[in-house]
Parts: sequence; structure tokens; C-alpha cells
Amino acid sequence: MSDQKPTRPEWAARTTPRLQGNEHWWPDQLTLNVLHQKHPDASPFGTDFRYAEAFSQLDVDELSADVDALMTDSQEWWPADWGHYGPFFIRMSWHAAGTYRALDGRGGGGTGAQRFAPLNSWPDNGNLDKARRLLWPIKKKYGEKISWADLMVFAGNRALETMGFRTFGFGFGRSDIWAPEDDIYWGPETEWLATGDERYTGTWEDGSRVLDNPLAAVQMGLIYVNPEGPNGVPDAAKSAQDVRETFARMGMNDRETVALTVGGHTFGKMHGNGPADAVGEAPEGSKVHEMGIGWANKHETGLGEYTITSGLEGAWTPTPTQWDNTYLETIFAHEWEVKKSPAGANQWEPVEVKDGFWVPDAHVAGKKNPPAMTAADMAMIVDPAYLEISKEFRENPDVLADEFARAWYKLLHRDMGPRARYLGPQVPDEVLVWQDPVPEHEGPLVSEQQIATLKRQIADSGLTAKQLVGTAWASACTYRQTDHRGGANGARIRLEPQAGWDINVRSGVPEVVDRLEQIKNASDANISLADMIVLGGSVGVEMATKAAGHNVTVPFTPGRTDATQEMTEVDAHAYLEPRHDAFRNYMQPQATSIPAEHLMIDRAFMLNLSVPQMTALLGGMRAIGANVGDSNEGILTDRPGQLTNDFFINLIDMGTVWEPIDESEERFEGRDRATGEKKWTATRVDLVYGSNSQLRAIAEEYAADGGEERMIDRFVKGWVKVMENDRFDLHR
Repeated sequence: MSDQKPTRPEWAARTTPRLQGNEHWWPDQLTLNVLHQKHPDASPFGTDFRYAEAFSQLDVDELSADVDALMTDSQEWWPADWGHYGPFFIRMSWHAAGTYRALDGRGGGGTGAQRFAPLNSWPDNGNLDKARRLLWPIKKKYGEKISWADLMVFAGNRALETMGFRTFGFGFGRSDIWAPEDDIYWGPETEWLATGDERYTGTWEDGSRVLDNPLAAVQMGLIYVNPEGPNGVPDAAKSAQDVRETFARMGMNDRETVALTVGGHTFGKMHGNGPADAVGEAPEGSKVHEMGIGWANKHETGLGEYTITSGLEGAWTPTPTQWDNTYLETIFAHEWEVKKSPAGANQWEPVEVKDGFWVPDAHVAGKKNPPAMTAADMAMIVDPAYLEISKEFRENPDVLADEFARAWYKLLHRDMGPRARYLGPQVPDEVLVWQDPVPEHEGPLVSEQQIATLKRQIADSGLTAKQLVGTAWASACTYRQTDHRGGANGARIRLEPQAGWDINVRSGVPEVVDRLEQIKNASDANISLADMIVLGGSVGVEMATKAAGHNVTVPFTPGRTDATQEMTEVDAHAYLEPRHDAFRNYMQPQATSIPAEHLMIDRAFMLNLSVPQMTALLGGMRAIGANVGDSNEGILTDRPGQLTNDFFINLIDMGTVWEPIDESEERFEGRDRATGEKKWTATRVDLVYGSNSQLRAIAEEYAADGGEERMIDRFVKGWVKVMENDRFDLHR
């Protein structure tokens, strides 16, 4: 009998996280991965590459001609419907940009994320891997001059132009990422297209179900809604509820929703001509020899007329490769009934097809097919509000064309942030309020001598370091790198809705802003209030470092301007409200069930901070005393107002024992280990810098002898980054 041990897999040679990652052993542990995901060496172009500089060498007219030519260059390995790839590229662009969600600014086409999992393998993105392969010769030709992110979205825009539609314009400027975006939460489900409504509260039956924040799609693996109806049930009225909620989460109102549905479905067809089980694995799960091409179709040739994607089959209009008003003419001209596609999916077809509405087959010459609609299409004439808009668009094709052009432009560009980030000759002159515009700077910039004078006046104004630092932070920390919205430029902190936010009112922001405006108005310097607020923060940091015995100058670059209320989309800016801010130890009551330390990581990610910068900023702002209101929690120093490393020294002092003082373990007391005397109070986000091994490693370096200078250096670098995140004129 052999005593040889059974052969075990060589786990150490595998990189699959679930097999050997720390998350397997401590699934609830705080992870800092999202703050490391943009490694400077991840790009094949190197750390000095600037996309705007590379793009400036691109001939956009030549690129446009190449993309236009591709539209009708049908390939045998993936034949174009009706000989035109236009509808295919529209879908690719829409599905890249359409993942955007307004609540946290995540998703969208701005990073080229559709190349990576999970997006490249979502059921709703079926066969779009072929669209990207069709574009490869063009990407190969232009290389670094055009990003995948720009090219994928631009292809859909050009597709509309080649089929007779005049678009609103186009802005380049999307830089590629080189790995999946691990910071995005796509939902709680563990299977594609799960029908358990895990992402909802309420019920579908009584219309009370509400989608969990920050999600925007109805099921895992979908961009918007299920085309068959909610959870596959063919109910157009219920589908309208889903359409309205999901499109609102994407930042679209009812008119934009109808315009996008009508305009987008004027082109192309759905694919489901064969059994659904004939389709193989998505790209991310495909075999190595399949070279990243997924959804292999074993039905007949698997191509052309036998293509299977959504499972629904048919075109919406009799003219699927040209811009016209036949979508609305078709949907209003017929009585519709639910039928099964060849793949077994629920779809709507006319009870009787009227003359002029038969659709020529996309691949079989002489064959005619009935038009087909999804549940979301039927919602356009079942929902009362959508019906009225659809009627208006049917009677006024020019109005439809204008509103679709604008809604499409918004769809493609919403995640890019302000118009200042757009590149290229096709950017329209009209400035739109959803782009968060700010005025152009006029006249000479404030001089160094004037800046020095203003700094002295601010320092002598009676405003404290806490007030100045807190107000500048309040203005700048609204920035989120996901969609490049928010930030200090524009001084919107003095406008609605920001002026009335709880966190700003409780921090005394209005009073500080008023005092800074008085100093500004009394000066002959050409400086905006936005610049004054940031300059005030610089003065506050310098005051705090000087009080701690250090001589530090905080870099300041003027050039910001002041927005007006008319330039500010109030409803959209409401999404930027900080309902939690670990850096100021602020949490709105019952704002979320997510632990505060995880929210801290999310806030740091939005502000584009590194872990050392985040750590220094939090500890430094505690030392300055920049908490919201009069809270002393986390102020682990007996000399508040000075930028010291006291927070870290006292946090990790083994002479202190920490215990929770509430059942939720959100607040804590630190007592002297020997005497039991109360020394400090703190929150979870304070203690995590001593309890989490990665954060403690940095905290120890800042607490060590000589570590204060190191901490201040990282504090200043992080501070300037936060103040300049939205200075797109300084960095591209």
C-alpha cells in the first residue's frame, strides 16, 4: 500500500484571488486596493505620456474617413446587417457610455472599460467583442493618437452621420485605463440576469420597488432595463417604471429618455434567430485558443441571419440603416401582441403588418420580416407621459432630431465632466448647463506681489486655521474623479444647493466665505472668490505649520473663476453633497449602512489620493481641528490648530486602551492603561489607522521621530492635489 500523498494543485502558482487572497480569510476587512489601482507604470505608454499631446497629432478628418469607410466594409467573419455596421457601432458606443450613473459618477465610456471584465462579458454586451475587433485596424493605424475610449464612442457618433443623422458634435479626450475598475459596485447578485430583485426594496407587483443606491440598471449584466420586461415578464406599463427610474439614475429626464429610445431604435435590429442554449461562454470565460472572442454560436453558421445576442429577433423599422421617423410611424400604426422569438424571448410584433412596414431581411435577399418591439419600446406608448412626448415627436420630426442629437451628445459626454476637458475640432460652440460651465478668465492673473498681500490680509482677518482649512476643503472636496465633476473652481460653495448643505452650514462656511469676499472686494487684485477660498486654505495650512514650528509654503496657482446660479444645475449638483466626510469626521445620521472606514476609502478615491496622502491629510486635519461643528472626536492633541503628527503618536500609544461607547461601535473612548483616566474620544475612521495593518504601517512612520516633516510633506502634496483636481487647464 502506497503512502504517497495525493497530488494537490500548486495553489501558490495561481493568481486567482479567491484561492489565496486575504479577502478569502477576512472578507470584511478594509481593503485599500482601489487607491492602488492606477499604478503609474500600468500604461504601456509610460509615466510621461499625455494623451492630449498625442491626440494633437491626429488628423480627425482622416480618422473620420477611415471610420466611415469601415461602416460598409462587411467582413466574412462577422457580416454586417444590411451591409452596414452603423447600428452595431451605435450599440457599442451606447453600451460604453450608458453605464454612467449620476449618483456616484461611476461608469460611462470615458475610460475604455468595455474592454475589460465584467463589462466585456455582460450578457447585455453580447457580441460587442466583435465590434471592437472590427475597429482594431483603425486603432492599429493611429496607435497612441486615439484612445480606445474615444474610438469606441466616436464610432457610434460617426455611424449616425453615415446613416443620415446630423449629430450635435463630438468631444475627444477620454484616456484609457489598463485594468478593470475595481472601485465600481455593480450589484449584490452572484449570477447574471438574476430575477430575485436583490437590488430592490419593495415589490414589483404593487409598483413600490425602488432600486438600491448607487445602482442604475435593473439586473446584473444589463446596461438599463430587461428588454423582455421586468424580470422577463412582458408588461409594458411595469417596464415604463423601470425605464423611468434607470434613465433618471443615468441623469436623463422623460424627454431625453423618449428621444434616446426613439432615436436609437430607429437603427438596426435585435438578434435571436436560434436556440438560446447554442451560445457559448462570454469572452472572459472563453478558451485560450478563442483569443478573447466569446459567445460562440453553434446554431447553423452562427453568423449573419443566425446571430444570437439578446434573444429577441427583428428590426424596429422598415428602414433600419437610415435616419427617418419610421420608428414612431411603425409603433403608432399597429396593434401589438406578445410573441416568442426563435430563442424563446418575449417580444412584441404587430397583430397584422400593414403595407409599407415589412422589414427587408438583414442577410437573406428578398425575405421580409415583421417589425418587432421590446417592452421598453411599448412603454413609449403605454406610459401616459411617454405617450404624449412620443406623439409630439411623431408630429414634429425636427423637434425629435434636435432632442435626440442633444440627448445622444449628453449620453456620450456626461461622464467627461466640464467642457474644458474636451478635445478636437468637433466640439460644438454651445455650452450646456450639465457641463458645469465656469466663465473664462479675463484680464491678467493676480500677481505674486498681490498674492502675498492678500495672504497677509487673510492671516490678519481673525479667521483661524481651522476655519480657513475647513472652508477650502469644503469647496474642493466635492470633486469626484469618476466623472470629473465638483471641485473648487466656480466657487459653487456659495450657490444653491451647496450653500444649504448641512455639512457646510454646520461648519460655518458661509461666514468664512463672506469674510474672504470682503477682503477680495477691498483689493484691486484681479482674483476670483474661488481663488480666494483656495488661497485662504493655503494660508490656513501655513498658519498651522508655522504654529508647529515649521516653515512651509503651500503652492498656489490662480486662474479659477466664479460660476453663477444660472450655470449650476441644482438637481445634478445635489449628487455631490458629502453625506459623509472622514477627513472632517462627519457622517449624516443614517446616511448609509456602509462602515465609515470604507466610506473614507471611497472619498479618498474620488479625490484621487494615494494612501500616504490620505493618511497625512486625515491626521493633519485632526491636528488642525477641522472637524465639522464643535466635535472633538479624533482631535488627539493638546495643541489643536497646529499641523503636527500628534494624531498618530497618540493614536498608537500603547499607554491608551480604547473601548466602544455605543452599541454600534461607531464612537470610542481612549483611557489611560494604568489609571483608567479618560484621555480621548474617537470614531471608527480614527481607530482604523491603528487597527488596519496597512494603514498602521504608514501611521507608524508618521509618528516616528522625524516623521512629522514627512507627514507634512505628504499633507501639502495631497492638499494641493485636492485643490487642483478640477484645474483641467493645468493637467491633461
